[in-house]
Amino acid sequence: MENTIKPHKKYWTAQILILATISGITLISAGVLHLIINYSNPDPESTLVLWAICCGANLVMWVISYPIIHLWIKNLTYIVRDDRITILSGILTKKEQNIPYRSITDFVLKRGPFDRYLKIGTIQVQTAGQSQTASGYEGCLSGILDYNSVHGDLRDKLKSLHPVSESTTTSEPINLSNENVLTQILEELKKIRKNTEK
Repeated sequence: MENTIKPHKKYWTAQILILATISGITLISAGVLHLIINYSNPDPESTLVLWAICCGANLVMWVISYPIIHLWIKNLTYIVRDDRITILSGILTKKEQNIPYRSITDFVLKRGPFDRYLKIGTIQVQTAGQSQTASGYEGCLSGILDYNSVHGDLRDKLKSLHPVSESTTTSEPINLSNENVLTQILEELKKIRKNTEK
């Protein structure tokens, strides 16, 4: 059984709010620079160039980012399967990322200021030493409206697949995973030895 989840429309709103915040910060910075320039040596030409650069940069940022954000979110899909989580993404190049439950150690719920305001959440998928990113997360299910329910279901599924006591620390499942890997390596070596002895 699989459950297909799309990011809620509020996720797009959150990205636009982030873009608007960046624009606001650049305009405030330009205003501060404007005051500094005019305080020390009033020069209308320098002020005009400063505001032209700031407004031009904001315009370019919006023209490029707005359609990219729209298309990115439109193509984002999460499929929760019995054995893995699949994340479909991409605009020109489509990407299908499969994260098997056997390599997942935890699901972390993350909610930034805009997420809390819009009542959405992001579930980060943490794996046992397999993440390529500096954050340590293999993938994210962003823009989820019913985040508490999805997060609870994923954690219950993980507990059923990796039964551990409540007092177990996060390092213990990783050690169990490493033991499983070593056992598999040992089995493969035995098979290779058996084949070479023939």
